[in-house]
Amino acid sequence: MDLKTQSAVERQLGIIGEAVNKFDQLHPELSLENARKIIGFRNRLIHAYDAVDTSMIWAILVNHLPLLKAELKLKYGF
Repeated sequence: MDLKTQSAVERQLGIIGEAVNKFDQLHPELSLENARKIIGFRNRLIHAYDAVDTSMIWAILVNHLPLLKAELKLKYGF
């Protein structure tokens, strides 16, 4: 992954983490299975970006993002 793409992907993952955080705050009665992990990763990405490597980003894209998308669609129709 080139630097420009990596930067764009990291930015979008940060946005997703922030959105999950706001969703959690606005709708505490609803839940996402890995909300705490998503928010924690967002915080690490934004505040400790030097501790995030490309293999971690790739694993999230390949393994975790599809599961989040499926959960949102199944539970909430997004």
